[in-house]
Amino acid sequence: MLIKDLFMAEIDTTSSTLEWAMAELLHNPEKMFKVRAELHQTLGKNGKFEESNTLKLSYLNAIVKETLRFHPPALFLIPHKAIDYVELGGFTVLNTAQILVNVWSLGRDSSIWANPNSFEPERFLDTKIDFKGNNFEYIPFGASRIICPGLPFASRSIHFILASLLYHFHWKLTDEMKPQDMDMLANY
Repeated sequence: MLIKDLFMAEIDTTSSTLEWAMAELLHNPEKMFKVRAELHQTLGKNGKFEESNTLKLSYLNAIVKETLRFHPPALFLIPHKAIDYVELGGFTVLNTAQILVNVWSLGRDSSIWANPNSFEPERFLDTKIDFKGNNFEYIPFGASRIICPGLPFASRSIHFILASLLYHFHWKLTDEMKPQDMDMLANY
């Protein structure tokens, strides 16, 4: 049952991340054009994506990171339990308190991110921030000992599937719909 639960959680979170990435790219066609150009330049005519290509695709990586910041796979991290009394931000946290970390709120915090409510993959181009739990302002998969066990698989599959979708298919909105008409808050 544990393996089944892990597998199902990975499928659900990966598919929702891919849906949000594609929705944001359709909402921002100039970013879609830029990532498609990078993919065609890097992968060439055969379009065969290999894991080693991930390091060469800086804009694709930035899009994945920005999607995970703007639309984290889970709104809250796995609950933690305080083991001792702690003073935090002027509040006393009891030793029996259950602590929920709101990842969605961290990704939209204006004290951490410039223009937090806009989709800007460029913010990740010249930075070493990653989603592996080393940067506490950006932890879509958690951090420390309880980081998501599906992180390595999710990271590989999101990059691979998104690159394949963008390289092999030309995506656009229907003729009667414009990017500014998209309601990007409908699922919240």
